[in-house]
Amino acid sequence: MRIIAASLSFLALTACGTVTRGTTEQVTFLSEPPGAAMRTSFGTGCPVTPCTLEIPRKQEFVTTFSLPGHADVQVPVTTKLSGTGGASMAGNLVAGGLIGAGVDAYHGTAYDHTPNPVIGRMVPFSSPLPARRRRAAPQS
Repeated sequence: MRIIAASLSFLALTACGTVTRGTTEQVTFLSEPPGAAMRTSFGTGCPVTPCTLEIPRKQEFVTTFSLPGHADVQVPVTTKLSGTGGASMAGNLVAGGLIGAGVDAYHGTAYDHTPNPVIGRMVPFSSPLPARRRRAAPQS
């Protein structure tokens, strides 16, 4: 009986998304044009894009891209339930792993960041307005 209980406990814990997917996700940051500085609303960032950071799966944030001669661009990054993460949660429920399901929910392991990659499309500051066309003088 102990062997069966131990086997069920092991099965419940191995179905856990925390084990199979991890509590963090690699998020890639790109800018157009490349070379912008990037910072997140929770404090981390990269001095130059492109770059990739390891972000907690349940962390939503706003990314700000900065590049001299261009307007700053902010891109919100949200989380969504992923197909793989949903399957992990279903595996917990099928295997009877309420503990595993609780751990997954706490760590947000069923979620993925969107968008990923995060792209900051930089807009250059406006150049001076072109010279106005002169109207033709009225003919007399």
